[in-house]
Amino acid sequence: MTSLRSLRAGAERHESLRYGAAIEIGLRSFLEAGGFGAFTTSFEDLGALRQLPGLAVQRLMADGYGFGAEGDWKTAILVHAANVMGSGLPGGASLMEDYTYDLTPGAEVILGAHMLEVNPALTTAKPTLEIHPLGIGGREDPVRLVFTADPGPAVVVAMSDMRDRFRLVANVIEVVEPTEPLPKLPVGRAVWKPAPSFAVSAAAWLTAGAAHHTVMSTALGLEAFTDFADIAKTELLVIDETTELRSFEQAIRWNAAYYRLAQGL
Repeated sequence: MTSLRSLRAGAERHESLRYGAAIEIGLRSFLEAGGFGAFTTSFEDLGALRQLPGLAVQRLMADGYGFGAEGDWKTAILVHAANVMGSGLPGGASLMEDYTYDLTPGAEVILGAHMLEVNPALTTAKPTLEIHPLGIGGREDPVRLVFTADPGPAVVVAMSDMRDRFRLVANVIEVVEPTEPLPKLPVGRAVWKPAPSFAVSAAAWLTAGAAHHTVMSTALGLEAFTDFADIAKTELLVIDETTELRSFEQAIRWNAAYYRLAQGL
């Protein structure tokens, strides 16, 4: 592992840290000048950048900006909205993605992360500043903050384009401590148990056509996203402790009829 020691002034990787900081200065200046609250990047379209923005994106999200990876503007907007709604509250909102699953029967959990871009506001611990190779994008090793999200209640929310409307899908979750160290995943990460169970949550998520990019919020509960959906007049499907798959499927059918009929009301 190449971490803070090699990034200090005079050390062999210090220039990589300075370059990562320069990316942050540039992005922040662009966002402030344009009055923008959210942005996206893509590892496939980095232009002249020598690193995929990691540290910069993390620090900007921690300051309230929205972010979506691979050009995902819907998630970028949703991260910003969650950060605004949670302003001043403990915790934060971050881009998140299911990375892998521990399918131990009766103890299933989800390991969430992203290439680099997870908001350090998800932890109260001090993240470590590290640099590692990134086997995607074909650029220099990027700097990033490494940490594990604090245990506690949270919610993951995805926005999907249903062509005639947008759909929000929210899953109530419990963030837990990893059962083992994660030395081969040197990024911001979170481990969680979805309600009501892994099997029902996964089936409901897929049935709803929910996206693979999500917003994880540890600052907000389900009520805030329910209010947001009402204000934005946006469909919201909830997966929580009371979810039963057959009723969930019926709700999707009823919603499809409602959102078509309501256009004429």
